Amino acid sequence: MAEQRVAQEGNTYRELRVAPRGGRREGRADREAVRTAGLLVVVLTAGAYLPSPLYPDYQRLFGFGDLAMTLLFATFALVSGPALLLCGPAADAVGHRPVLRLSVLLAAAGSCCFALADAPFWLFAGRVGQALALGAATGAAQALLTWYRRPTARIGGPLLASLAFAAGTAVGPAASGLLARYAPEPLVTPYLLHLALLAWVWHRLHRTVPGQPATRRAQRRWRPTRPHIAPTARTVFGVAGLNGFLAWAVVGIHLALVPALLQQTLHDDNPALSGGVLGGVLACSLLSQLAGARCAAHTAQQFGVAALTASLLLLATTGALSLPATLGSAVLAGAGHGAAFSGAARAVDARTPAGQRAGVGAALYLLFYLGSGAPAVAVGLLTTWMPLTDAVTGLSWTGTALGVLALSVTCCLTAVSARRRTRRRALPVSGVDHQVLQRG
Repeated sequence: MAEQRVAQEGNTYRELRVAPRGGRREGRADREAVRTAGLLVVVLTAGAYLPSPLYPDYQRLFGFGDLAMTLLFATFALVSGPALLLCGPAADAVGHRPVLRLSVLLAAAGSCCFALADAPFWLFAGRVGQALALGAATGAAQALLTWYRRPTARIGGPLLASLAFAAGTAVGPAASGLLARYAPEPLVTPYLLHLALLAWVWHRLHRTVPGQPATRRAQRRWRPTRPHIAPTARTVFGVAGLNGFLAWAVVGIHLALVPALLQQTLHDDNPALSGGVLGGVLACSLLSQLAGARCAAHTAQQFGVAALTASLLLLATTGALSLPATLGSAVLAGAGHGAAFSGAARAVDARTPAGQRAGVGAALYLLFYLGSGAPAVAVGLLTTWMPLTDAVTGLSWTGTALGVLALSVTCCLTAVSARRRTRRRALPVSGVDHQVLQRG
Protein backbone atom coordinates (compact mmCIF):
# COMPACT_ATOMS: atom_id res chain seq x y z
CA MET A 1 0.00 0.00 0.00
CA ALA A 2 2.80 2.39 0.89
CA GLU A 3 4.63 1.57 -2.35
CA GLN A 4 1.45 2.24 -4.34
CA ARG A 5 1.03 5.63 -2.65
CA VAL A 6 4.63 6.61 -3.40
CA ALA A 7 4.12 5.64 -7.04
CA GLN A 8 0.90 7.66 -7.26
CA GLU A 9 2.57 10.68 -5.67
CA GLY A 10 5.48 10.34 -8.08
CA ASN A 11 3.10 10.32 -11.06
CA THR A 12 1.26 13.36 -9.72
CA TYR A 13 4.54 15.13 -9.15
CA ARG A 14 5.66 14.45 -12.72
CA GLU A 15 2.35 15.68 -14.13
CA LEU A 16 2.46 18.95 -12.22
CA ARG A 17 6.07 19.97 -12.59
CA VAL A 18 6.67 23.58 -13.39
CA ALA A 19 7.66 24.23 -16.99
CA PRO A 20 11.25 25.47 -17.12
CA ARG A 21 11.73 29.18 -17.67
CA GLY A 22 14.79 30.80 -19.10
CA GLY A 23 16.54 27.46 -19.45
CA ARG A 24 16.19 26.54 -15.79
CA ARG A 25 15.94 22.90 -14.91
CA GLU A 26 12.52 21.63 -13.80
CA GLY A 27 13.85 20.55 -10.41
CA ARG A 28 15.09 24.09 -9.83
CA ALA A 29 11.65 25.48 -10.71
CA ASP A 30 10.00 23.04 -8.29
CA ARG A 31 12.29 24.09 -5.45
CA GLU A 32 11.57 27.77 -6.12
CA ALA A 33 7.81 27.18 -5.96
CA VAL A 34 8.19 25.32 -2.66
CA ARG A 35 10.37 28.07 -1.19
CA THR A 36 7.91 30.75 -2.26
CA ALA A 37 4.98 28.89 -0.68
CA GLY A 38 6.94 28.37 2.54
CA LEU A 39 8.01 32.02 2.68
CA LEU A 40 4.44 33.14 2.09
CA VAL A 41 3.18 31.05 5.00
CA VAL A 42 5.91 32.39 7.30
CA VAL A 43 5.25 36.02 6.33
CA LEU A 44 1.46 35.76 6.62
CA THR A 45 1.56 33.90 9.93
CA ALA A 46 4.14 36.33 11.35
CA GLY A 47 1.89 39.22 10.33
CA ALA A 48 -1.07 37.65 12.11
CA TYR A 49 0.94 37.43 15.35
CA LEU A 50 2.71 40.80 15.10
CA PRO A 51 0.17 42.55 17.38
CA SER A 52 0.50 40.03 20.25
CA PRO A 53 3.17 41.88 22.32
CA LEU A 54 1.70 45.27 21.35
CA TYR A 55 -1.81 44.85 22.76
CA PRO A 56 -0.93 46.42 26.16
CA ASP A 57 0.28 49.52 24.30
CA TYR A 58 -2.93 49.64 22.28
CA GLN A 59 -4.97 49.36 25.48
CA ARG A 60 -3.17 52.31 27.05
CA LEU A 61 -3.32 54.35 23.84
CA PHE A 62 -7.01 53.86 23.06
CA GLY A 63 -8.30 53.20 26.59
CA PHE A 64 -10.29 50.03 25.89
CA GLY A 65 -10.70 47.19 28.37
CA ASP A 66 -10.27 43.44 28.50
CA LEU A 67 -13.64 42.81 26.86
CA ALA A 68 -12.57 44.65 23.70
CA MET A 69 -9.33 42.68 23.75
CA THR A 70 -11.31 39.45 23.92
CA LEU A 71 -13.42 40.58 20.97
CA LEU A 72 -10.24 41.23 18.98
CA PHE A 73 -9.12 37.63 19.50
CA ALA A 74 -12.62 36.35 18.72
CA THR A 75 -12.73 38.38 15.49
CA PHE A 76 -9.71 36.55 14.12
CA ALA A 77 -11.15 33.13 14.97
CA LEU A 78 -14.60 33.90 13.59
CA VAL A 79 -13.35 35.37 10.30
CA SER A 80 -10.57 32.91 9.51
CA GLY A 81 -12.91 29.90 9.74
CA PRO A 82 -15.23 30.80 6.84
CA ALA A 83 -12.23 31.99 4.81
CA LEU A 84 -10.58 28.60 5.24
CA LEU A 85 -13.63 26.66 4.15
CA LEU A 86 -14.35 28.89 1.14
CA CYS A 87 -10.83 29.41 -0.19
CA GLY A 88 -9.53 25.86 0.34
CA PRO A 89 -11.79 24.31 -2.35
CA ALA A 90 -11.28 27.45 -4.48
CA ALA A 91 -7.57 26.70 -4.73
CA ASP A 92 -8.35 23.15 -5.85
CA ALA A 93 -10.58 24.54 -8.64
CA VAL A 94 -8.92 27.73 -9.94
CA GLY A 95 -5.29 27.09 -9.05
CA HIS A 96 -2.95 28.18 -6.29
CA ARG A 97 -1.55 31.48 -7.55
CA PRO A 98 -4.80 33.53 -7.74
CA VAL A 99 -5.74 32.55 -4.18
CA LEU A 100 -2.25 33.24 -2.85
CA ARG A 101 -2.18 36.66 -4.55
CA LEU A 102 -5.50 37.52 -2.94
CA SER A 103 -4.11 36.54 0.46
CA VAL A 104 -1.10 38.86 0.01
CA LEU A 105 -3.40 41.80 -0.82
CA LEU A 106 -5.60 41.08 2.21
CA ALA A 107 -2.57 40.83 4.50
CA ALA A 108 -1.26 44.15 3.18
CA ALA A 109 -4.63 45.77 3.88
CA GLY A 110 -4.55 44.40 7.44
CA SER A 111 -1.05 45.73 8.11
CA CYS A 112 -2.04 49.13 6.72
CA CYS A 113 -4.98 49.26 9.12
CA PHE A 114 -2.70 48.58 12.10
CA ALA A 115 -0.06 51.04 10.93
CA LEU A 116 -2.63 53.83 10.50
CA ALA A 117 -4.76 52.96 13.53
CA ASP A 118 -6.00 55.94 15.53
CA ALA A 119 -9.05 54.21 17.04
CA PRO A 120 -10.05 50.64 18.06
CA PHE A 121 -12.08 50.30 14.85
CA TRP A 122 -8.86 50.11 12.83
CA LEU A 123 -7.56 47.29 15.03
CA PHE A 124 -10.68 45.26 14.31
CA ALA A 125 -10.39 46.00 10.58
CA GLY A 126 -6.74 44.92 10.68
CA ARG A 127 -7.61 41.64 12.39
CA VAL A 128 -10.29 40.96 9.77
CA GLY A 129 -7.74 41.51 7.00
CA GLN A 130 -5.17 39.27 8.67
CA ALA A 131 -7.73 36.53 9.32
CA LEU A 132 -8.98 36.59 5.72
CA ALA A 133 -5.41 36.51 4.40
CA LEU A 134 -4.27 33.57 6.49
CA GLY A 135 -7.53 31.70 5.91
CA ALA A 136 -7.30 32.19 2.15
CA ALA A 137 -3.67 31.10 1.93
CA THR A 138 -3.65 28.10 4.25
CA GLY A 139 -5.17 25.43 2.01
CA ALA A 140 -3.56 26.72 -1.20
CA ALA A 141 -0.08 27.02 0.30
CA GLN A 142 -0.20 23.61 1.94
CA ALA A 143 -1.40 22.00 -1.29
CA LEU A 144 1.31 23.79 -3.27
CA LEU A 145 3.99 22.54 -0.91
CA THR A 146 2.69 19.01 -1.33
CA TRP A 147 2.22 19.21 -5.14
CA TYR A 148 5.81 20.18 -5.84
CA ARG A 149 7.55 18.33 -3.05
CA ARG A 150 9.09 15.05 -4.16
CA PRO A 151 7.76 11.99 -2.29
CA THR A 152 11.36 11.02 -1.50
CA ALA A 153 12.31 14.47 -0.14
CA ARG A 154 13.91 14.53 3.29
CA ILE A 155 11.23 16.92 4.58
CA GLY A 156 7.82 16.20 3.06
CA GLY A 157 5.19 18.73 2.11
CA PRO A 158 2.96 18.42 5.23
CA LEU A 159 5.95 18.69 7.57
CA LEU A 160 7.33 21.66 5.63
CA ALA A 161 3.94 23.40 5.90
CA SER A 162 3.71 22.83 9.66
CA LEU A 163 7.30 24.08 10.09
CA ALA A 164 6.43 27.24 8.15
CA PHE A 165 3.35 27.92 10.28
CA ALA A 166 5.25 27.39 13.52
CA ALA A 167 8.15 29.55 12.29
CA GLY A 168 5.83 32.42 11.43
CA THR A 169 4.10 32.13 14.79
CA ALA A 170 7.49 32.35 16.50
CA VAL A 171 8.96 35.15 14.37
CA GLY A 172 5.91 37.44 14.55
CA PRO A 173 5.79 38.22 18.30
CA ALA A 174 9.59 38.10 18.68
CA ALA A 175 10.18 40.62 15.88
CA SER A 176 7.39 43.01 16.90
CA GLY A 177 8.51 42.89 20.53
CA LEU A 178 12.09 43.81 19.62
CA LEU A 179 11.00 46.58 17.25
CA ALA A 180 8.55 47.97 19.78
CA ARG A 181 11.30 48.13 22.40
CA TYR A 182 14.24 49.45 20.37
CA ALA A 183 12.95 50.91 17.06
CA PRO A 184 11.31 54.29 16.48
CA GLU A 185 7.53 54.42 16.04
CA PRO A 186 6.96 51.07 17.77
CA LEU A 187 3.33 50.79 16.64
CA VAL A 188 4.16 51.50 12.99
CA THR A 189 7.61 50.06 12.21
CA PRO A 190 6.64 46.33 12.53
CA TYR A 191 3.88 46.75 9.96
CA LEU A 192 6.05 48.70 7.53
CA LEU A 193 8.54 45.82 7.65
CA HIS A 194 5.70 43.39 7.07
CA LEU A 195 4.51 45.35 4.04
CA ALA A 196 8.01 45.22 2.56
CA LEU A 197 8.12 41.44 3.03
CA LEU A 198 4.71 41.08 1.42
CA ALA A 199 5.91 43.03 -1.63
CA TRP A 200 8.90 40.69 -1.92
CA VAL A 201 6.66 37.60 -1.68
CA TRP A 202 4.29 39.06 -4.32
CA HIS A 203 7.23 39.36 -6.70
CA ARG A 204 8.29 35.78 -6.02
CA LEU A 205 4.73 34.53 -6.58
CA HIS A 206 4.66 36.04 -10.05
CA ARG A 207 8.09 34.68 -10.91
CA THR A 208 8.13 31.17 -9.45
CA VAL A 209 4.58 29.89 -8.90
CA PRO A 210 2.78 28.63 -12.03
CA GLY A 211 -0.80 29.38 -12.94
CA GLN A 212 -3.54 26.79 -12.93
CA PRO A 213 -2.08 23.28 -13.43
CA ALA A 214 -2.80 21.64 -16.78
CA THR A 215 -4.69 18.83 -15.09
CA ARG A 216 -7.18 21.36 -13.66
CA ARG A 217 -7.93 23.52 -16.71
CA ALA A 218 -10.93 21.44 -17.67
CA GLN A 219 -12.60 21.81 -14.28
CA ARG A 220 -15.82 23.76 -13.87
CA ARG A 221 -16.03 27.20 -12.36
CA TRP A 222 -15.57 27.20 -8.62
CA ARG A 223 -18.63 27.23 -6.42
CA PRO A 224 -18.65 27.25 -2.59
CA THR A 225 -18.62 23.67 -1.35
CA ARG A 226 -17.68 21.99 1.86
CA PRO A 227 -14.53 19.83 1.83
CA HIS A 228 -15.23 16.15 1.31
CA ILE A 229 -13.59 13.76 3.76
CA ALA A 230 -13.50 10.19 2.45
CA PRO A 231 -15.35 7.75 4.76
CA THR A 232 -12.20 5.67 5.20
CA ALA A 233 -10.26 8.75 6.37
CA ARG A 234 -12.82 10.31 8.70
CA THR A 235 -11.58 8.55 11.82
CA VAL A 236 -7.98 9.57 11.11
CA PHE A 237 -9.16 13.12 10.33
CA GLY A 238 -11.17 13.32 13.55
CA VAL A 239 -8.32 12.11 15.76
CA ALA A 240 -5.79 14.35 14.01
CA GLY A 241 -8.15 17.32 14.31
CA LEU A 242 -8.59 16.68 18.05
CA ASN A 243 -4.82 16.43 18.60
CA GLY A 244 -4.11 19.53 16.52
CA PHE A 245 -6.85 21.47 18.30
CA LEU A 246 -5.32 20.53 21.66
CA ALA A 247 -1.82 21.47 20.47
CA TRP A 248 -2.83 24.97 19.39
CA ALA A 249 -5.10 25.43 22.41
CA VAL A 250 -2.24 24.74 24.83
CA VAL A 251 0.02 27.17 22.97
CA GLY A 252 -2.87 29.65 22.96
CA ILE A 253 -3.13 29.45 26.74
CA HIS A 254 0.55 30.29 27.08
CA LEU A 255 0.31 33.10 24.52
CA ALA A 256 -2.43 34.63 26.65
CA LEU A 257 -0.76 33.94 30.01
CA VAL A 258 2.98 34.53 29.65
CA PRO A 259 2.95 38.29 28.84
CA ALA A 260 0.59 39.07 31.73
CA LEU A 261 2.51 36.82 34.14
CA LEU A 262 5.84 38.41 33.19
CA GLN A 263 4.37 41.85 33.80
CA GLN A 264 2.95 40.86 37.19
CA THR A 265 6.13 39.07 38.32
CA LEU A 266 8.81 41.44 37.01
CA HIS A 267 6.71 44.64 37.23
CA ASP A 268 8.03 45.65 33.82
CA ASP A 269 6.00 45.84 30.63
CA ASN A 270 8.76 44.79 28.25
CA PRO A 271 7.39 43.74 24.84
CA ALA A 272 10.83 42.46 23.78
CA LEU A 273 10.92 40.02 26.70
CA SER A 274 7.33 38.89 26.15
CA GLY A 275 7.89 38.43 22.43
CA GLY A 276 11.14 36.56 23.04
CA VAL A 277 9.51 34.11 25.46
CA LEU A 278 6.60 33.50 23.08
CA GLY A 279 9.03 33.02 20.21
CA GLY A 280 11.00 30.57 22.35
CA VAL A 281 7.90 28.44 22.90
CA LEU A 282 7.41 28.10 19.15
CA ALA A 283 11.17 27.52 18.66
CA CYS A 284 10.75 24.42 20.83
CA SER A 285 7.93 23.42 18.49
CA LEU A 286 10.21 23.75 15.46
CA LEU A 287 12.90 21.60 17.06
CA SER A 288 10.33 19.00 18.05
CA GLN A 289 8.99 18.81 14.49
CA LEU A 290 12.46 18.34 13.05
CA ALA A 291 13.34 15.71 15.64
CA GLY A 292 10.15 13.77 14.98
CA ALA A 293 10.36 13.95 11.18
CA ARG A 294 11.53 10.33 10.97
CA CYS A 295 8.85 9.05 13.35
CA ALA A 296 5.53 7.66 12.17
CA ALA A 297 2.68 10.16 12.28
CA HIS A 298 0.80 8.27 15.02
CA THR A 299 3.95 8.01 17.16
CA ALA A 300 4.55 11.76 16.88
CA GLN A 301 0.96 12.45 17.88
CA GLN A 302 1.18 10.19 20.92
CA PHE A 303 4.37 11.84 22.14
CA GLY A 304 3.01 15.31 21.46
CA VAL A 305 -0.31 14.80 23.26
CA ALA A 306 1.52 13.29 26.26
CA ALA A 307 3.81 16.35 26.48
CA LEU A 308 0.85 18.72 26.09
CA THR A 309 -1.05 16.94 28.87
CA ALA A 310 1.99 17.13 31.15
CA SER A 311 2.32 20.86 30.38
CA LEU A 312 -1.30 21.52 31.33
CA LEU A 313 -1.02 19.40 34.47
CA LEU A 314 2.04 21.38 35.62
CA LEU A 315 0.24 24.64 34.92
CA ALA A 316 -2.89 23.52 36.77
CA THR A 317 -1.14 22.17 39.88
CA THR A 318 0.98 25.30 40.34
CA GLY A 319 -1.97 27.63 39.77
CA ALA A 320 -0.01 29.65 37.19
CA LEU A 321 1.59 31.50 40.13
CA SER A 322 5.21 30.35 39.69
CA LEU A 323 7.19 31.93 36.88
CA PRO A 324 9.77 29.06 36.62
CA ALA A 325 6.99 26.43 36.59
CA THR A 326 5.06 28.38 33.97
CA LEU A 327 8.13 28.70 31.76
CA GLY A 328 8.82 24.97 32.17
CA SER A 329 5.22 24.30 31.20
CA ALA A 330 5.70 26.53 28.15
CA VAL A 331 8.74 24.49 27.04
CA LEU A 332 6.74 21.27 27.35
CA ALA A 333 3.89 22.93 25.46
CA GLY A 334 6.21 23.91 22.61
CA ALA A 335 7.70 20.43 22.31
CA GLY A 336 4.29 18.78 22.45
CA HIS A 337 2.81 21.25 19.99
CA GLY A 338 5.42 20.50 17.34
CA ALA A 339 5.04 16.73 17.56
CA ALA A 340 1.23 16.67 17.72
CA PHE A 341 0.71 19.38 15.09
CA SER A 342 3.08 17.97 12.48
CA GLY A 343 1.99 14.39 13.16
CA ALA A 344 -1.66 15.31 12.67
CA ALA A 345 -0.94 17.12 9.39
CA ARG A 346 1.09 14.20 8.06
CA ALA A 347 -1.55 11.64 9.04
CA VAL A 348 -4.33 13.47 7.21
CA ASP A 349 -2.22 14.17 4.13
CA ALA A 350 -1.42 10.46 3.80
CA ARG A 351 -5.16 9.73 3.46
CA THR A 352 -6.10 12.68 1.21
CA PRO A 353 -6.47 12.31 -2.59
CA ALA A 354 -4.17 14.57 -4.61
CA GLY A 355 -6.96 16.74 -6.04
CA GLN A 356 -8.52 17.52 -2.64
CA ARG A 357 -5.52 18.56 -0.60
CA ALA A 358 -6.32 22.28 -0.43
CA GLY A 359 -9.90 21.75 0.71
CA VAL A 360 -9.19 18.98 3.22
CA GLY A 361 -6.09 20.80 4.50
CA ALA A 362 -8.15 23.94 5.03
CA ALA A 363 -10.77 21.97 6.99
CA LEU A 364 -8.04 20.52 9.22
CA TYR A 365 -6.45 23.92 9.81
CA LEU A 366 -9.86 25.30 10.74
CA LEU A 367 -9.70 23.09 13.83
CA PHE A 368 -6.15 24.27 14.48
CA TYR A 369 -7.16 27.94 14.27
CA LEU A 370 -10.14 27.37 16.55
CA GLY A 371 -7.79 25.79 19.06
CA SER A 372 -5.43 28.76 18.83
CA GLY A 373 -8.14 31.38 19.37
CA ALA A 374 -10.46 29.65 21.84
CA PRO A 375 -8.18 29.90 24.94
CA ALA A 376 -7.54 33.62 24.50
CA VAL A 377 -11.28 34.27 24.17
CA ALA A 378 -12.05 32.04 27.17
CA VAL A 379 -9.36 33.67 29.31
CA GLY A 380 -10.63 37.13 28.37
CA LEU A 381 -14.21 36.26 29.29
CA LEU A 382 -13.30 34.52 32.55
CA THR A 383 -11.07 37.36 33.73
CA THR A 384 -14.07 39.71 33.72
CA TRP A 385 -15.14 38.14 37.04
CA MET A 386 -12.11 36.20 38.35
CA PRO A 387 -8.32 36.69 38.53
CA LEU A 388 -6.18 35.70 35.58
CA THR A 389 -4.44 32.87 37.43
CA ASP A 390 -7.77 31.31 38.48
CA ALA A 391 -9.05 31.47 34.91
CA VAL A 392 -5.90 29.82 33.56
CA THR A 393 -6.00 27.15 36.28
CA GLY A 394 -9.57 26.20 35.42
CA LEU A 395 -8.80 26.04 31.70
CA SER A 396 -5.69 23.96 32.41
CA TRP A 397 -7.65 21.33 34.33
CA THR A 398 -10.21 21.20 31.50
CA GLY A 399 -7.41 20.89 28.95
CA THR A 400 -5.77 18.11 31.00
CA ALA A 401 -8.97 16.06 30.81
CA LEU A 402 -9.14 16.70 27.05
CA GLY A 403 -5.50 15.66 26.72
CA VAL A 404 -6.13 12.34 28.50
CA LEU A 405 -9.07 11.71 26.17
CA ALA A 406 -7.02 12.60 23.07
CA LEU A 407 -4.13 10.36 24.15
CA SER A 408 -6.50 7.44 24.78
CA VAL A 409 -8.21 7.83 21.40
CA THR A 410 -4.87 8.13 19.58
CA CYS A 411 -3.50 4.99 21.25
CA CYS A 412 -6.69 3.06 20.42
CA LEU A 413 -6.54 4.15 16.77
CA THR A 414 -2.87 3.13 16.58
CA ALA A 415 -3.66 -0.30 18.06
CA VAL A 416 -6.55 -0.86 15.63
CA SER A 417 -4.36 0.13 12.66
CA ALA A 418 -1.61 -2.23 13.81
CA ARG A 419 -4.07 -5.14 14.06
CA ARG A 420 -5.39 -4.39 10.56
CA ARG A 421 -1.88 -4.40 9.11
CA THR A 422 -1.15 -7.71 10.83
CA ARG A 423 -4.30 -9.30 9.37
CA ARG A 424 -3.49 -8.00 5.90
CA ARG A 425 -0.02 -9.51 5.98
CA ALA A 426 -1.57 -12.86 6.91
CA LEU A 427 -4.04 -12.83 3.98
CA PRO A 428 -3.08 -14.12 0.49
CA VAL A 429 -2.34 -11.16 -1.80
CA SER A 430 -3.55 -12.32 -5.18
CA GLY A 431 -6.46 -11.82 -7.56
CA VAL A 432 -9.57 -10.36 -5.94
CA ASP A 433 -7.90 -10.29 -2.52
CA HIS A 434 -5.21 -7.98 -3.89
CA GLN A 435 -7.87 -5.56 -5.19
CA VAL A 436 -9.67 -5.60 -1.84
CA LEU A 437 -6.44 -4.83 -0.02
CA GLN A 438 -5.67 -1.99 -2.40
CA ARG A 439 -9.06 -0.40 -1.68
CA GLY A 440 -8.66 -0.97 2.06
